[in-house]
Amino acid sequence: MIRLTLRSLRAEALRMLLSALAVVLGVAFVAGTMIFVDGMRAGAYQRAGTFDRHTDLGVYSASREVLPPSLVERVRTVDGVAAAAGELTNTAGIVGADGRPVLGFTMLVAIPTEDALRSYDVVAGRLPDRAGEVVLDAPTAAEQGFGLGAAVRIGATGGAARPFTLVGTVDVAGTARDVGGPFVGLVGPDALALSGERGYGRIMVAARPGADVAALTERVRAVAGADATVKSRQQILDEAVEDAVRNVDQFRMLLLIFVGVAIVVAGFVIANTFAIVLAQRTRRTALLRLIGATRGQVFRSALLESAVLGLVASALGVLLGVTLAGGMRLLLSRLDVPVTGDLTVTSSTVLTGLLLGTGLTVCAALLPAWRGTRVAPVAALTDAAVQPSLGAGRVRLSIGAVVLAVGVAALGGAASAGQLLLVAVGGVFTFFGIVLFGPVLVPALARLFGWPVRRLLGATGELAVANTVRNPRRVAATATALVIGIGLVSAFMVGARSTKDGIERSVDAQIGTDFVVSGIGQDLPAALVGELASRPELGVVHEQRSTVVDGVEIRAAHPALVGRTLSGVLAGDAERVGPGQVLVHRELARARGWQVGSPVTVRGKPFRVAAVVTDDTSGRGAPTGHVIDLSDQDFATLFPAQRGYLAEIDPAVGVNPERARDAIVTVLGRYPTVNLMDQGAYKKMLTGTVDMLLAFVTALLGLAVVIALVGVANTLSLSVVERTRENAVLRAVGLTRGRMRAVLAVEAVLMALVGAVLGIGLGTGVSASTMALLDRLLGGDFHVVLPLGQLGLILGVAVLAALLASVLPARRALSRPVVEALADQ
Repeated sequence: MIRLTLRSLRAEALRMLLSALAVVLGVAFVAGTMIFVDGMRAGAYQRAGTFDRHTDLGVYSASREVLPPSLVERVRTVDGVAAAAGELTNTAGIVGADGRPVLGFTMLVAIPTEDALRSYDVVAGRLPDRAGEVVLDAPTAAEQGFGLGAAVRIGATGGAARPFTLVGTVDVAGTARDVGGPFVGLVGPDALALSGERGYGRIMVAARPGADVAALTERVRAVAGADATVKSRQQILDEAVEDAVRNVDQFRMLLLIFVGVAIVVAGFVIANTFAIVLAQRTRRTALLRLIGATRGQVFRSALLESAVLGLVASALGVLLGVTLAGGMRLLLSRLDVPVTGDLTVTSSTVLTGLLLGTGLTVCAALLPAWRGTRVAPVAALTDAAVQPSLGAGRVRLSIGAVVLAVGVAALGGAASAGQLLLVAVGGVFTFFGIVLFGPVLVPALARLFGWPVRRLLGATGELAVANTVRNPRRVAATATALVIGIGLVSAFMVGARSTKDGIERSVDAQIGTDFVVSGIGQDLPAALVGELASRPELGVVHEQRSTVVDGVEIRAAHPALVGRTLSGVLAGDAERVGPGQVLVHRELARARGWQVGSPVTVRGKPFRVAAVVTDDTSGRGAPTGHVIDLSDQDFATLFPAQRGYLAEIDPAVGVNPERARDAIVTVLGRYPTVNLMDQGAYKKMLTGTVDMLLAFVTALLGLAVVIALVGVANTLSLSVVERTRENAVLRAVGLTRGRMRAVLAVEAVLMALVGAVLGIGLGTGVSASTMALLDRLLGGDFHVVLPLGQLGLILGVAVLAALLASVLPARRALSRPVVEALADQ
């Protein structure tokens, strides 16, 4: 029986090729993910202790407060300490050789001046030894044309850019200091002054040779005091590794979600393939039973065939996974995401890929194989070579209707309940409802979409539609595989477009000026807004600042701008906001019983309510609508140290936008940590992350869609084998070769189109539920916006892929002579 099984598998290798391809792709995704993540994990271990190669002890603040510079001096005097230095990491900005800020998130680090603590790899020159010296990462220095000894202007939150002398370049690629942008290294005092920090994040300590580290730890702990924690070198390395590996593990979990999707789709394709193949072997199975084969032997034979197929396909999948892992690295690098570590192929990865692919194939074949054992031997005496067309039973349809209704209800009620979990539950239940109800739903949609084809092609179209729906379970299983992949892709597409639209509307509501100046990863420098306001070319200069006092959000407002961004005024005049006059939002006014003219006290200073407004946005750290707007002058008086990350700017009256832009650029040349944009550019900056995430997700889910389309080609190809005699009869009675190709093309297109439409419908429903939930929780203006162009592209790609998938089956159907095909058994 084993020999017969292997011979059968060899004889039908071509027939099982597409099914094997689904396994290959699924295993490749698994293996590629594991290879890629294992490389990242190995890289995480390697780089975790890069900057602590000479650190024996570390002093950390027990609270979130920084460590004062004076503590560094006290630690240096401890007996047994060879060197001690404070370290901080912050953000900064570099003015390039062209006078413009260097793009990218810039990391600012305090570098020890003691040789005993220096762990940087110097490419050229040396590390800074005194104030006024700087090192840059080698790529930035080369790109900007900075040579050793050049003056490099660097700025941070503390103020305008200052010149520093470049004394060296370092290599930080692949380390914790590599964040995808420039690297700036200064001595401790310069780093503190530039960043505006009052102290260090930690103190690094190097012990003298031969010193008792345990005793030294206790002496340093006594000097540091109860507010500080002293950690050993091993503790520092362990925590660094834990942090790095935790990030890798989180990324791995994200990838495994998409891996699971691909595996589920591959399972649908494989199960459908074995169901068709074993149905086509009905006569052979019955003959085996007639000559003495038992049900158990037939069942084990089918499982052995699936195991061999799965093992071979899994081995090919592991090999393909190496290429796929390289593709993931390339994709992330194109998205400017730092990736470290080499591709790492371990025995566990190979074993997991082989076991998963083989197990998936065997499990997918279990039900079809069991059904094959139920063929009665007398079937060999009939012409029952094909499994009869089966619909869905009443129990399945009843359960499917209930599950589908529950899923739709969960999606509809998620916003009212305020539960994100209901969105996920609703999406899953709706999908399974489609699966269970598929044998009725999918053929009905196929007939609906086939109506124009029947009108256009006549008898050829009728034949194609009839072939598509003749086996409801088969066409439902084929279309369902597409529903998963396309449903998730469309959900992310619709969600991304809706989110971007919500962000853009939010910007329109909050920004009422031509230009926006924003801090790059930090607040605006304290002196910047004053310099901008002093320029005669600029009219309105407003820094968006806010703070929370006693459960109320206090915001700075400009009289010329409040009318542009408020949704409505209930009473009073909003433009009267100014010295001594405030705007109160509706919810707070109701809660406190305030109205126009009511006295309001903020931080002990009295004010009067100028207007009650309806712009009840969610307060930052305060209940929704509990907001008071003060004039810029009053806010600066009450909260002088409070800074914002955004400033709105309008040209002065009679000044054209280009002249105003030039004036802003002149000021910003001294502040490399800020960025100038118009409203369009600001919107693009805020939505850029959404676009990047969508590209990443679409690329990962694309493999699941490809596997599903392989299933369409597989089903069509096996159906051609099943209908060999039938197609020969049609050709004998006059069906031309062109019309035969058209019949198969229409079948493929209808299967793909139904799956794509159901997937888009499911994805849109999930996105609609998510947007309604966000609108309620965030208090913004989120609603569903359909990216018709992108959704149309999905349908177009599905139809085109289906047409391509019909080419080989059509060639196979037409390759055999009519007489030979009529004699097929």
